[in-house]
Amino acid sequence: MSERVIDAGGVRLCTESFGERAAPPILLVMGTGASMLWWEEGFCRMLAEGGRFVIRYDHRDTGRSVTYGAGRPGYTGADLVEDAVAVLDAHGIPAAHVVGVSAGGALAQLAALRHPDRVLSLVLISTSPAVRGDRELPPPTAEFMNFVASAQADWSQTDSVVDHLVDYARVLAGGRRPFDEAAVRDLVRRDVERADDFAAVRNHDVLPDGEPSRAPVSSIAAPTLVIHGTADPMFPLGHGRALAEEIPAARLLPLEGAGHGLDRADWTTVVHAVLAHTAAPGQGGNPGAGTRR
Repeated sequence: MSERVIDAGGVRLCTESFGERAAPPILLVMGTGASMLWWEEGFCRMLAEGGRFVIRYDHRDTGRSVTYGAGRPGYTGADLVEDAVAVLDAHGIPAAHVVGVSAGGALAQLAALRHPDRVLSLVLISTSPAVRGDRELPPPTAEFMNFVASAQADWSQTDSVVDHLVDYARVLAGGRRPFDEAAVRDLVRRDVERADDFAAVRNHDVLPDGEPSRAPVSSIAAPTLVIHGTADPMFPLGHGRALAEEIPAARLLPLEGAGHGLDRADWTTVVHAVLAHTAAPGQGGNPGAGTRR
């Protein structure tokens, strides 16, 4: 494991790798507003122990990557897609298996559309089609929307921010499983204390999309595995089904009772599925692990 700050076209990004460089590479793309710590070390190590070279990184305005003035990010969502490619460049990786969660799943889709030669396969967790068509998708739950509308935090006070983010994580968990508040609180506090300027993460709330993709997700050629919790309050399961139906030959792996994100209780299932999906043909596992639609 080694943390490394890279120069991505004049932009400072903090990355960390696990495993042997000669192993098949996996790039982990977290959702906007979240640093690489949300790809927890134990999960990364499980993938590395399965024979993969794993890279996680901090988005701009998170963790130890570059930060911008409050309300003035100076970059777009499209730039975050290019950042993912820049991370591969900095590590000397021509192409990788890309695993994205939440908005990171949308970034992964856009990377596959814009740079198909850099994406060996996709794993899309708790996300939605990055390019919306005419399909009707289910809205977030009322509980999620009520929290977003009413929640407040004093971003100058660490304890207030931690309490707010723990409450948000509780809502995202979906309510069908026990919520490990102690573990989440520890992760949130480490994330807040590690960041160069944690308040800068709010720039992601005002981030413009940048140049939109003109290609539909149905034109994604990379083998795709969709993993989605059945209790996701932000993107209900219909979003995962839409991806599995629209991306050619994609597979859907539902996680019963799981909410939004990657629950520790699902690590073994998800790691097994990712390792199978990213295995070279004939080297074990079903590269399309999961159930069709």
